[in-house]
Amino acid sequence: MAGTAVEELDLPLFDYLDPQLRGEQLHRVVRDLRERGWLARAPIGYVVLDREAAEFFLRAREAVFPGLKIAELFGVPEGPLLEQIRRNILNLTGDSHRRLRNLVNPFFTPRAADRRRPLMRELLAALWEKLSAEKRCEAVGALCEPYPAQAIARVVGAPLADAPLLERWSGLIQQQFDGPALLARRDEIERACAEFYEYCAALIGERRARPRDDLVSELVRAEQEGDRLSDVECMNLVLNVLVGGVETTQAQLAHALRLFATHPKQWQLLAERPELAGRAVEEVLRFEPVTPFTARLLERDVEFRGVRFPAGTVVMVCQLAANRDGVPGDPDRFDIARPPGGPRTLAFGAGIHYCLGANLARVELEEALAFLAPRMPNLALDGEVVLGTVHGVYGVEQLPLRWR
Repeated sequence: MAGTAVEELDLPLFDYLDPQLRGEQLHRVVRDLRERGWLARAPIGYVVLDREAAEFFLRAREAVFPGLKIAELFGVPEGPLLEQIRRNILNLTGDSHRRLRNLVNPFFTPRAADRRRPLMRELLAALWEKLSAEKRCEAVGALCEPYPAQAIARVVGAPLADAPLLERWSGLIQQQFDGPALLARRDEIERACAEFYEYCAALIGERRARPRDDLVSELVRAEQEGDRLSDVECMNLVLNVLVGGVETTQAQLAHALRLFATHPKQWQLLAERPELAGRAVEEVLRFEPVTPFTARLLERDVEFRGVRFPAGTVVMVCQLAANRDGVPGDPDRFDIARPPGGPRTLAFGAGIHYCLGANLARVELEEALAFLAPRMPNLALDGEVVLGTVHGVYGVEQLPLRWR
């Protein structure tokens, strides 16, 4: 390779670990970096800031998700958490990854997700019944947390009463991707993995004996040319759906409501034209993805744009920045009526690790926004918004809202 070694470049520093990196400060820092180039230095590697570079590293065969490396760096011992990390579809590559995707892809198609729309409306109606007379709420606790947890409970085939339990497990296990949280709460995360495995093993055994119309039953029946999923594979796939589909959707719905509360004309437009719900979801995913950064670990030397990245380099892909490239009109403006035809959001990643539950997440968000917009006119903030950190899932911890 003849390119310039990346460590020889004079690059701006991006402090990914800055605790103030959230909200408008996050957007301002990323915007400034974008104006200075496509690459920045970070405390743990490098950050790429445009779409072409993001797509390249997300799709590169030489790059893997660094889950196992995180476990090694933070000294995760043998046990349920390390087992989960090793078996997580995010950390599988080659034939093992391809086999699992081929077996389960039929259950995560757009058509399969669309079949869940009546369920989503039913859950939303039940939650709304408790709120409609109040005209104000703390939306994270009242809507954004219970709705996705209840949806995933029903999709996988767990009792609705167990939704809070699934939500707790999801929130803890998701923190394996957040280095500071993993250090501080490793014992809790270990317990959550162990408890979930025990719970899911019982659910799988029950569905083998009495199958129903739910995801666990479908995974138990999954077969392709005689190849079937083992119980361990089923458990880890259900865990992937749980961890990937509860906290992320909670956070994305909360960011959506926060954005609409500060863009009242956009909310009014959605209320008047609910057919825009799909475009509204795409704009929320583009504008404020709950994974503004994702990482890849290079297993071999890679050269891109004349820059040589050595094996072992961690490359952070800034999806927040990449989502601005090629967008018609002003990319830094939130606009659900933006002309169609722009590039696809990278909020769900790209390449072989494109999010398995992306279609289900879109359906959940579309149904929520279409349901809530006409019922919450004059939506506005009703107090201080508390944002989470960008480590792992970038969420909203407190979202007080009011409406007319």
